Amino acid sequence: MNRICYSFLLYLLTPILLIYLTIRAIKSADYRGRWAERFGLTRLQRSDVLIHSVSMGETQAAIPFIKKIKQQYPQLSITVTTTSPTGSKLVTKAFGDSVQHCYLPFDLPLCIKRFLRQIQPKLLIVMETELWPNLLHYSKQRGANIMLANARLSAKSALGYEKWSKLSGPMLKQLDLIAVQTPEEAQRFISLGVPQPRVHICGSLKFDLTLDAAQLAPYQALKQHWQRSAVWVAGSVHPGEFAAVLECHQQILQRWPDALLIMVPRHPEQFDNSASAINDAGFECVRRSAQQPVIKTTQVLLGDTMGEMLGWYACGDLAFVGGSLIVMGGHNPLEPAALGLPILQGPNYRDFLEISTILQEAGAMQIVADGEAMARAAINLLSDAEQKSAAGQAGLKVVEINRGTLARQFAVAAPLLNQITHE
Repeated sequence: MNRICYSFLLYLLTPILLIYLTIRAIKSADYRGRWAERFGLTRLQRSDVLIHSVSMGETQAAIPFIKKIKQQYPQLSITVTTTSPTGSKLVTKAFGDSVQHCYLPFDLPLCIKRFLRQIQPKLLIVMETELWPNLLHYSKQRGANIMLANARLSAKSALGYEKWSKLSGPMLKQLDLIAVQTPEEAQRFISLGVPQPRVHICGSLKFDLTLDAAQLAPYQALKQHWQRSAVWVAGSVHPGEFAAVLECHQQILQRWPDALLIMVPRHPEQFDNSASAINDAGFECVRRSAQQPVIKTTQVLLGDTMGEMLGWYACGDLAFVGGSLIVMGGHNPLEPAALGLPILQGPNYRDFLEISTILQEAGAMQIVADGEAMARAAINLLSDAEQKSAAGQAGLKVVEINRGTLARQFAVAAPLLNQITHE
């Protein structure tokens, strides 16, 4: 299937896109507005640089990169696009109105062409893996350079690209530069036809996580105020994982009756369902959104707000990283690692394969298959201060050794940014 057939098929599927938005709007209020942006129907200003950062995880990694561009090239105007409300909120929180922000339109030719006609970017930077054939085609047609930053390409995705080579081949050839995370992923891009000089191995931007001591201080003060024997965090959890997390906590409570679980669902539409699961399991729970205080009898704090994940990890003695007991691909384990927490994670972590492998080999992470295994590992760590400390220190060391990715990726982007300033 080539790009023309892909576009025709996408037009046929447009009613399904509308149904998708409707379903998401029913589940979450965050999807009930800004539909015009999804179809490129809003008025936008011209920008020198267009950066697409998809959702929350990609946006978190992109923020230091964008800040460095703004610092080094203050004369350049920037538009940042996302596809999810969580990513959108992060952009707004980080940059306010210093960058132009909107949702990236669906990859329909009419929508993309209208969007690009308004933005007129000279450089398109796409974060990680969000490659859309029409976005790349029409950006290149308008004369923009294209960079894929913090690039990932799993073996499974590479097979898919190879299978649909008539669509993916021309798309990949439009990439002027790729800042890839690992040598293995670099080879996959080259095997798919990307010229080797365009591929640069830089590591993952997620290693360059910055911790704001002032931002974390209130959370650490909370932990001290609670005075619990054990506080553990289940971060970015999904339906299908709630029961395992609560089963684990039940066993932890048998050992430490005053233990506190901070459970943080990944998406806002999961907040009420997770609250129901906690209550149905018989736990004493308070919700962060209700500003309810954690008292002596509180067993679970439900983190049902956005933007506090790092703070909750700062409260913990250990962390479970969700999206990994189900086939979701996992979430970023570097946040708890950077805070010196031992990490538990399920076996499904394909989206963070390299990072998770490094953390496991260093002794910072353990893989658990279910709630029973999670409880065994958690109790072992919480009851052995030396083992817990060693795992936490191993995670800190992994983060420190791998820092510097931001500088390397920025060095790759610099020639394209310089080209804009000299035009």
